[in-house]
Amino acid sequence: MSLLQGKMVLYAAIGGLLVIMGAIVYYASLDNPELEQVEIKLSNVELIDVNSIENQAKLEITFLVKNPSDKTFTVAIISYELYANDRLIGTGQYSTEDIAMPGRAAFYPGSEIPLKSIFKLVLSDANAQEYLSITRGESVKYSVKGSITAETAWSLVEKEFQSYMG
Repeated sequence: MSLLQGKMVLYAAIGGLLVIMGAIVYYASLDNPELEQVEIKLSNVELIDVNSIENQAKLEITFLVKNPSDKTFTVAIISYELYANDRLIGTGQYSTEDIAMPGRAAFYPGSEIPLKSIFKLVLSDANAQEYLSITRGESVKYSVKGSITAETAWSLVEKEFQSYMG
């Protein structure tokens, strides 16, 4: 009889643990609709350096990220494709994954914060015309497509975005 009671206690404990884990997952998912409200737009693209020996240019990409929700979050990653005059010139990423959440910029309700990313543009046959336009300071129409990852202590949401500038 004692062995049967021991097994029942063990099964009850395992069942209780599964219920608690399910409740945590459910509680964490309650933030998702708020996180999905994150807004991001391409704010500025600035040429900061040209290395004519290696045929590379450094661009500073500024994203304006807005929190219209009532939930505070941080941004872990912004992955993007950068286009100049509607032609793909490369991919880039803003990342704070290696920084603990308390060390990241906190997006409080109603806040709007610029996040900057360095983009390395390497001259190639495919982007020669755009590279020359950018490095000569000519007028260029920039756009981005990508995804942003917003997270709270309990939840994480990845949202696709597209933005145009100029």
